[in-house]
Amino acid sequence: MKLTANSPADTSATKTDVLLIGGGIMSATLGAFLKQLAPDWDISLFERLDRAGLESSDPWNNAGTGHAALCELNYSPAGPDGSVDPAKAVGINEQFQVTRQFWAHMISSGHISNNFVNPLPHMSFVWGDAHSEYLRRRYESLSAQPLFKTMEFSEDHAQLAEWAPLIMEGRDPSQRVAASRVVGGTDVDFGALTRELTGYLGNNGVEMNFGHEVNNVSRSSNGGWDVKVKNRATGQTRTVSARFVFVGGGGGALHLLQASGIPEGKGFGGFPVSGQFLRSTDESIIARHNAKVYGQASVGAPPMSVPHLDTRFVNGKRSLLFGPYGGFSPKFLKGGSFLDLPGSVRPDNLVPMLAVAKDNMSLVKYLVTEVLKTREGKTAALREFMPGAVTDGWELITAGQRVQVIKKDPKKGGVLQFGTELITGADGSIGALLGASPGASTAPPIMVNLLKRCFPAEFAGWEPKLKDMIPGYGVKLNENESLLEEITKDTDRVLGLS
Repeated sequence: MKLTANSPADTSATKTDVLLIGGGIMSATLGAFLKQLAPDWDISLFERLDRAGLESSDPWNNAGTGHAALCELNYSPAGPDGSVDPAKAVGINEQFQVTRQFWAHMISSGHISNNFVNPLPHMSFVWGDAHSEYLRRRYESLSAQPLFKTMEFSEDHAQLAEWAPLIMEGRDPSQRVAASRVVGGTDVDFGALTRELTGYLGNNGVEMNFGHEVNNVSRSSNGGWDVKVKNRATGQTRTVSARFVFVGGGGGALHLLQASGIPEGKGFGGFPVSGQFLRSTDESIIARHNAKVYGQASVGAPPMSVPHLDTRFVNGKRSLLFGPYGGFSPKFLKGGSFLDLPGSVRPDNLVPMLAVAKDNMSLVKYLVTEVLKTREGKTAALREFMPGAVTDGWELITAGQRVQVIKKDPKKGGVLQFGTELITGADGSIGALLGASPGASTAPPIMVNLLKRCFPAEFAGWEPKLKDMIPGYGVKLNENESLLEEITKDTDRVLGLS
């Protein structure tokens, strides 16, 4: 294993075929693909922290939901006429099916251990006539799709009390409520998964550099890239030349994308959003909830702030979280700088950023309200989900930073995008990923897309191997129910979900 974490002197390679920036789920996933598709290529990974998966991939910094649109209502909003179009939810679920297959391949091949995924029902829960009617229409729309055919729906208080007793105890029996449920959901410890993947890389010849911060990415004279790296322990710097660079440093990716100067990166900005969760410390309460229960976002709230009461499995220990409560910090990383946001403003993204500021005053109002919310106010929000909740027995924890993408728009000047954005250079020598949810859950299909865009000459030769790794590669499983059933059975078995 080639490991140079905090080494006293940097004597590692100064040239590499592939340089991965960031030790999170994205770089780890791309590295795992390339190690199998192009085993002879030299790969180097640089992470500023001392361990993989400590920023956005850390389990306490994200919801841990295997995002398959089973419970997340923002993936299937009501249209102007009240109807629910299943297309986006189906698309998200198709991506997660690719992810499941990739994980199953890595486990069955002996590359990683399955210590990161647990079976857990996914529920959507709402109250009031309008929301209940919406959820019923959503259920009717989605359950007609093969990917969602196991979805259940109920407005019966007794039934919901069986599915999730904590959300029904103490609730007004006359209140109209509704819930949908898919038993075959998952909880994912993305930090554990990231460390499994980076462990595989390190044990198979990838140079792993922890405690090393990338400060600049610039064009080299040979058409590749010169990457300036600093050893945070010793202060030593060196420049590594790479044929291909992937900027996967979470919120830190924007600055490095800007430094690269590629035209495709012009006009992009970022809006950081932080958050907090309440975490139960009462084992008797934790033991009585076994689901991820998602509700409706508040008016003006970003999709990542949808309230949810979640069972979590972190490092093998069961826990219960509620949140998130939105917040604001100009940092782009949890361990970043207060100068991150102002330092990201450029002449090419100033207009999009100002346009987004003008058009998203409701978001600003929401964040200000959240920042000013007292502990009792946070508990009051919890009680909407869990009427019997008391102030004691819950601790407040800080979640990770999310940098939402701001991009140019010909009509509005700029738009705030909730999701991920893959940016690649015209010559395929560099790629970067911006944005947030459902990123971690869809890392494998995102990285396959990157491989196709950045390595067109090699990609056709890689496709047979990709088909081995992902049996449903290139197929829409929602349109091939027999293959869907076969693949689901196999992946459930390998992932320990059946």
